[in-house]
Amino acid sequence: MTRPASFYVCQSCGAQTRQFFGRCSSCGSWNSLIEEVVQVRKGSGRQQSDISKDNMRQRSTLMNDLGEHSLERLPSGYKEFDRVLGGGLVPGSLVLVGGDPGIGKSTLLLQSASSMAGKHSVLYVSAEESAQQVKLRWQRLSGVESGLRLLAETDLDLVLQELEIVSPAVAIVDSIQALHDSALSSAAGSVAQVRECAAALQRLVKKQGIALILVGHVTKEGMLAGPKVLEHLVDAVLTFEGDRFASHRLLRAVKNRFGATQELGLFEMRGRGLVEVDNPSELFLSGEEAYGVSTIVACEGTRSLAVDIQALVSSTSYASPRRTATGIEINRLHQILAVLEKHMKLPLSRYDCYLAVAGGLEVEEPAADLGVAAAVVSSYRNFTVPKGTVLIGELGLGGQLRKVAQLPQRLNEALKLGFNRAIIPKNSGISIADFSMSIEIIEAQNISEGLFLALGIQSLEE
Repeated sequence: MTRPASFYVCQSCGAQTRQFFGRCSSCGSWNSLIEEVVQVRKGSGRQQSDISKDNMRQRSTLMNDLGEHSLERLPSGYKEFDRVLGGGLVPGSLVLVGGDPGIGKSTLLLQSASSMAGKHSVLYVSAEESAQQVKLRWQRLSGVESGLRLLAETDLDLVLQELEIVSPAVAIVDSIQALHDSALSSAAGSVAQVRECAAALQRLVKKQGIALILVGHVTKEGMLAGPKVLEHLVDAVLTFEGDRFASHRLLRAVKNRFGATQELGLFEMRGRGLVEVDNPSELFLSGEEAYGVSTIVACEGTRSLAVDIQALVSSTSYASPRRTATGIEINRLHQILAVLEKHMKLPLSRYDCYLAVAGGLEVEEPAADLGVAAAVVSSYRNFTVPKGTVLIGELGLGGQLRKVAQLPQRLNEALKLGFNRAIIPKNSGISIADFSMSIEIIEAQNISEGLFLALGIQSLEE
């Protein structure tokens, strides 16, 4: 029997070292090195194959000689879920779904599995709950008779055996951190266990053409738990976001080999489970004029959403003013405040500034800069942005307004929601005549001109 080898493995990136350190030398995370004892099995190493020159043959194929293969997707039962996936589940693909505890991952996948089981064979592997617990939740959510199969098991070998016998079209494992490979001595959920379990499942589903959905936990920092190799191993990484105390949920595609990334799907949590949101913009719009509120049109993947930006500017009682942003990166807010103070002579360095995106949506693109600036100035001078006005534009450090991507798509969304006025950067490269009959498009060259046109004023003097 070989001597067991002891390694210190980083739980964040999977790096290995023989010596313990307080900080990982690869990813820089603190207190993430955990000792793992791996029993090296006899004959587990790769053996050199004896291939003679006479038996050698060419295995590669010219790209032009490959035949065309139509990609048939499996509908998940939710249009929003299919949108994020790029049109549905691809046979033989791996999808990783992550999110905070209690956000609704298991609820979404159990409802989707029940819907798909009416047309396809579906196997739901519950590694965290017993079969009776899953059935109670299934009866509360739908309870409709279907061909959904359930397996409550944590042993990887038994799960692989069941997948080979049943050979379902879709399989769901909830969760990958709860599976355990008996060949490894480390505990379930460790880097080695997650990596080996995911690799074994990948080999099987690729061979049999099973669409596999894995549920993953998240760390305290909000990142998917387990090694980074798990994200590279799967074909799509989806994150389920939202506040557990709010009703709506956001399903976002971070990686997708078969569709667009940063695609967004919206759901609402109700007593009978998750339901799709038909008009997502209703969640993020108030429809009322108020100080410190402006409206932007943000693009998430192929979807455009009209969102309210809220700002509160008040005089500070501290030596350094407070800056708080929810839904927008704080550094972006600092840049916008600096541009307003430099080019519009506003003494914002003596005021606290609080910024929030309505509905808890995360807006990362720079097209929201003009709307953020308008909300800040509106709260600072107690001006209101006229109703029916949207602001679209990126703010440069020199005070100029820069054009943004997907502008026609944003204008069409604003037009569909009843907005009659849009402030956009000059020389955006669109034909104003195509929209002039339905919505008034006003072009602005810099931040001063854009804010004066948006607020309908000539100056900021009180």
